[in-house]
Amino acid sequence: MFSMNMKMMKRSLIALGCLLIAGPALAQSVGEKTGVNSALGISPSTADFVKQVAISDMFEIESNKLGEEKGNAAEKTFASQMVKDHTKTSNELKELVLSGKVEVELPTVLDSAHQAKLDKLKSRTGKDFSSDFDSMQEDAHKDAVDLFERYAKGGDNAELKNWAGKTLPALKHHFEMAQALSKSK
Repeated sequence: MFSMNMKMMKRSLIALGCLLIAGPALAQSVGEKTGVNSALGISPSTADFVKQVAISDMFEIESNKLGEEKGNAAEKTFASQMVKDHTKTSNELKELVLSGKVEVELPTVLDSAHQAKLDKLKSRTGKDFSSDFDSMQEDAHKDAVDLFERYAKGGDNAELKNWAGKTLPALKHHFEMAQALSKSK
């Protein structure tokens, strides 16, 4: 009995030690994932910013390709512009990372939340597609504007901070366009 309790205690201490070691690295990501950083206006870490931007661009490109296929006339026009613009920002981000100016690993696949949204859009047609597409675009661009504003103000990588500031006006315009899509109904 005593031996079993010692084993459980050792396992607990090992698990606790792992959490303590990983804690500082996870704290930034958890804050960004849960929206705590956004609510407090805290700049994301460079790793979080790059990850969120890359995933956002992948989602924008894929969801707007669906918009080009399934959307109404206004959504098709919007979607075409988004595919073009987000392909551009995605390439710019990749260039910053590949040049060594930003030392972060780029994600190559969507996270589960964005994949679920994309899967939902794939299954929709007609007005259901339009409703989901329009609200997803508005939400995605609102989040992107917030993310870029926070990094442009307080990011810790000068090259990336400068790029975020230069990209921000286009994202604000995208957000306005997305709002107009939602209001046109």
